[in-house]
Amino acid sequence: MPIQQLFAPLIPLLAAFPMLTAQDGGPQASQTDVVAMRKDGHDRMTVPVRVLDQGPFQFLIDTGAQNTVISTALAGKLALVPNRRAKLVGVAGSEMVDTVDIDQIDLGRRSYYGLLAPLLQGEHIGADGIIGLDSLQDQRVLMDFRKGLIAINDAKTLGGNSGYEIVVTARRMSGQLIMTDAVIDGVHTAVVIDTGAETSIGNIALHKAMARRGNHGTTTLNSVTGQSIEAQIGFGRELRIQDMQLNNVWIAFAEAPAFEALGLKKKPALLLGMRDLRSFDRVAIDFATRKILFDLPRAAR
Repeated sequence: MPIQQLFAPLIPLLAAFPMLTAQDGGPQASQTDVVAMRKDGHDRMTVPVRVLDQGPFQFLIDTGAQNTVISTALAGKLALVPNRRAKLVGVAGSEMVDTVDIDQIDLGRRSYYGLLAPLLQGEHIGADGIIGLDSLQDQRVLMDFRKGLIAINDAKTLGGNSGYEIVVTARRMSGQLIMTDAVIDGVHTAVVIDTGAETSIGNIALHKAMARRGNHGTTTLNSVTGQSIEAQIGFGRELRIQDMQLNNVWIAFAEAPAFEALGLKKKPALLLGMRDLRSFDRVAIDFATRKILFDLPRAAR
């Protein structure tokens, strides 16, 4: 059997990875999911999810992860038997991991069928599993930070674009939506929304372009594979996307494989994490229309 390659999230920064297409993974219900979200220990969003009619279990909502992930402990509890191996590429390297087929998961009133999920250690995930892009494609994910809710449905059902000050058309790459017209401290930068990241991570090309602004020490990024990589700490004074502006963006710069997987290794790029996303009242990611929408906080209007 040929070895499949997955690109994995990392903890506490979750990197993007290409989607597995062997399974359906599509939603089979039309109702709007509105579920309460809560923060985990890394300021990321977790929601209650049922797996095979059992649970609920706490899963991260991660728009930077292409595949839904399940912890080895939960897979054992549900008697899910690994049936193949795959090469998993994390932020600091690669590792062979087991995968399982999940017949059904339920998020709110919406069900997803036929998912192929890598098995990862729960202590590295920080949750029972991860809801990835294979469960979110062709839908809008609305994160209302003011109300502490997540809603998932088509754009029309969720109110269209009304009420959003900023609407950005993104480019699709390996299932991800990439904003290509961002500028950080004068450097043109591609930006990916990553709800699985506690903070933002920049590639080496961005670090070099911003090098004259100085470094602020180092940190360690730990991968779900158990590997680690050193990252340089820096700050962006101003990140601007159209008329939207974020100030004092904390960035960890590293040679993460996610950037190469997205074709963003050679040009400045940034995975925008939860610390910065929570600056807005609402953020909506519309995979069907390639739109990313921002509702500015009331004080900034």
